[in-house]
Amino acid sequence: MLVSWKWLKEYVEIPVSHQELAERLSLAGLNHESTQVTADDVVIDLEVTSNRGDCLSHIGVAREIATLFDQPLSLPEAEPAAKGPPVETVGSIANQMPDACPRYTARIVQGVRVGSSPAWLADRLRNLGVAVINNVVDITNYVMFECGQPLHAFDLGKLRGQQIIVRPARLNEPFQAIDHRTYSLQPSMCVIADRDRAVAIAGVMGGAETEVTEQTRDVLLEAAVFAPRSVRQTARALKLHSPSSHRFERRLDPHRVDWASRRACDLIVQLAGGTLADGVLATGSLPTQRAPITLRLEAIERLLGITIDPVAIERILNSLGCEREPSSSRNVSIWRTPSWRHDLEREVDLIEEVARVHGYDTIPADVPVPVISSRMRLEDELLEKLRGVLAAAGLDEAMTPSVVTAALDDLWSPWTKRDALQTEKALLEGSHYLRRSLVPSLLASRRANRTASQLDAELYEVARIYLPGDEPAALPSEPLTLGMVVGRPLLEVKGIVESLLRALHIDVPLLVEPDRTGIAHQLRLGAAVIGYFGQVSNQMVQQLKIDRQTVYAELTLGPLFAAARSVPQYRPVSPFPAMQRDLNLVMDESIPWASLAATIRSAAGQELTELQFREIYRDPQRDGAGRKRVLFSMQLQRPDRTLTGTAADQIATAVVNACEQAHGARLLAS
Repeated sequence: MLVSWKWLKEYVEIPVSHQELAERLSLAGLNHESTQVTADDVVIDLEVTSNRGDCLSHIGVAREIATLFDQPLSLPEAEPAAKGPPVETVGSIANQMPDACPRYTARIVQGVRVGSSPAWLADRLRNLGVAVINNVVDITNYVMFECGQPLHAFDLGKLRGQQIIVRPARLNEPFQAIDHRTYSLQPSMCVIADRDRAVAIAGVMGGAETEVTEQTRDVLLEAAVFAPRSVRQTARALKLHSPSSHRFERRLDPHRVDWASRRACDLIVQLAGGTLADGVLATGSLPTQRAPITLRLEAIERLLGITIDPVAIERILNSLGCEREPSSSRNVSIWRTPSWRHDLEREVDLIEEVARVHGYDTIPADVPVPVISSRMRLEDELLEKLRGVLAAAGLDEAMTPSVVTAALDDLWSPWTKRDALQTEKALLEGSHYLRRSLVPSLLASRRANRTASQLDAELYEVARIYLPGDEPAALPSEPLTLGMVVGRPLLEVKGIVESLLRALHIDVPLLVEPDRTGIAHQLRLGAAVIGYFGQVSNQMVQQLKIDRQTVYAELTLGPLFAAARSVPQYRPVSPFPAMQRDLNLVMDESIPWASLAATIRSAAGQELTELQFREIYRDPQRDGAGRKRVLFSMQLQRPDRTLTGTAADQIATAVVNACEQAHGARLLAS
């Protein structure tokens, strides 16, 4: 935001040099970017944060200066004489988009003489880098830089039907802006139109067909409030940023709209002549007064660590435009915030205002401020453990967009067969779909790394996916999931998953079963499906051009966190010796180890302290086709007495019998 030294001094007395002023403003939150000294002025460039739209004007900065240096603020009068006919007899307005334009006003000046601006006005605009056009257009720019309210002047004679309609743009409606470029508009955009066509893009830019020229005689002056979101979306979609859109996106003072309109009309009548029509055309209403904020004196001392005189606190807040309620007391005061300070919503906001005006540099660095200890959320603790396991396994964390293309969305989605949710506008080029799985995005990232000669990129991501609800109007579920993409064997990926379960101290065995689609393996904890893993399909290889040996996995973390124990549980160590029994069972090839292990644990009972898989061996000639030998070890131990060999043999026999009954397994004859 460029501000003129001479211009500022019209509103407030500045008792310091421009160098000292820039430093003091920086300490108060308006960072100093640069200073340019011209022949007759000093132009200061200030960085204005997005929450301080009130400082995008000379009056806004002057108000800050008045507060910082305890000086009175003087504002110009805006009371133009309305000697023309009733404005309703000259023009009309209608608002069909109150959500995008909650307030629209217009005044009409007839019989103006459009020409060059006086030197003082032209010089001020040039010093700020603004092009000088003509006296009417220059006045609208001048008032915008004065008070922050964008204005637009239409040639009333070029408005068909002499009316203004605030409406949605038509599909692909062409619009020629005052930059003399033609834009294609969409129905989501708000436009200002006459009877037949769009004549301005609301809050962004006016149109060339109705701009004010030297032939203009009657002017319709627009002063409105446009919704920040609507202006921002339109400006970004059209790649059309302007000083007006910059201000509307940061919220304006709705109570300043009428003052800015009257101020501009007053200057137009003074500098361009003409007669102001009586009254104002207006739609919408001003917002209701915001809820008051309670400010406690002890809260200021607790947060800042210093004591500030209550009289000084009241002076600071009053100078910022806040009003103290009569019901306030010495220690607890109630304040109404000004309409131009949308960022003041809570008690802590008022405390911040007191601190910055009082001066952050006056608060000693060693002031003790009470701090309440806190701890991480349980979810964050568990995620930290998971990240540690994955980093130890050699995986790098990735971050991919929540929106994907149709091709990626169709690639793989094991959690739902419902169509993915779509955004109205593509957040990224070609990406309209909210992802239903992390795996396709991670596969695309692996391909991109491979293209960049990073051949062994092994990635994981922890993020939410978006699964459509059962009903069209139902909100989607957003489960937190963990996705992995690596170039390793399937069993090694299964081992990584088992390591994750151990890190969360989950004792329920992991079961692996083929998915009904036959593409991936299903991972279960008991009856709960926690994820899928598998090797990339031919479709994935062809579409993404990735390595055929790539393995992917995806887990939903909700069931894992529900079964996890964040604090390891103490188990007493038995002082009695353990015994080991090795068993070699012959069974069908189709029986998975997880199912066999569950049977073994159930049959062995509490004496089984450790079960370890050893190896698989196949001998079709001795055992028959489709058969395998599974060798495993059982460690048996009792906590209260020594386990005898006879008791250990009985447990082993019970395990063999249970496996024979459940899986048709038989003990390999010695």
